[in-house]
Amino acid sequence: MKNERTEHASDAILHRDTALALPAAIIIFGVLVAGAIYYGPGNTAALGSSLSTAPLPEEVLPTSGVVLPVSWGDLGVQLVAAGVIDAPAFRALYEERGVFTEEYEKLLSGRSIGKLTITRENAGYLLNLLWALGLANKNPILETGEMVDSRYGAAGNFASTGGWTISKGDSMEHYSHHALLTLSSKEQALIDRMSRGIYRSCCGNSTHFPDCNHGMAMLGLLELMASQGVSEKDMWKAALAVNSFWFPDTYFTIATYMKDKGILWKDVNPQEVLGAEYSSAQGYAAIAAQVETKGSRSGGGCGV
Repeated sequence: MKNERTEHASDAILHRDTALALPAAIIIFGVLVAGAIYYGPGNTAALGSSLSTAPLPEEVLPTSGVVLPVSWGDLGVQLVAAGVIDAPAFRALYEERGVFTEEYEKLLSGRSIGKLTITRENAGYLLNLLWALGLANKNPILETGEMVDSRYGAAGNFASTGGWTISKGDSMEHYSHHALLTLSSKEQALIDRMSRGIYRSCCGNSTHFPDCNHGMAMLGLLELMASQGVSEKDMWKAALAVNSFWFPDTYFTIATYMKDKGILWKDVNPQEVLGAEYSSAQGYAAIAAQVETKGSRSGGGCGV
């Protein structure tokens, strides 16, 4: 079954509509189609042609990308060695589309030197790597939080777990199983608090409830930043930058809304913008209703 799911992983993307009180990405087994690698904003084949023709605002998505305050190092090697990522299958998904670059190979199976830079082209690839990290790294949020709340069913029934189809063995064999990053109690408390305040426009849940790929990847990013001693202020800024690359339409719309209020994007409060009022599906819908649509930019689906 694993091979069959991996073979067809580029053909299906999970889409979801949710409410704040409900888990956003419950997958009903028997209906689950194998998850699709999210290729990201730079891959118009995956996301449609609008992104390739519509101008993207530099203040929200700089062409040169955004340097993140973290290094990836050899985490790709560790994820592959642990079986969280089946490297040949992962590589093949990108090679089929002709987008597996030297940078991607280095992040997957080598040692990445220097700080990570997220760009329009690699945003989807970084999403998948951080998804793997968030899924696999041992963390109390995954073991005692909403993901294991019996009200929402089993932890393996979400898009962030059942949708990860490119591991060796079942994805739940890796769920909060590998001590990839060492976190102090203070760092864990910071992650716990911040994760409750970072939302995503694909659903109504915070990162503390990482039931889809974007939530799990953001959890991985928070863990990575905290483990490397990044300040809370810089963590909020990085989280907003990353969310903007993952949901370009959302944050272009929010930036337009802010500009109409006389606030430039560079002056927004990342913690405020990442909160439910702006960045949840419901919050964003309310903002979007007040902003005149000026072109369509697609974000990614919630598959692998």
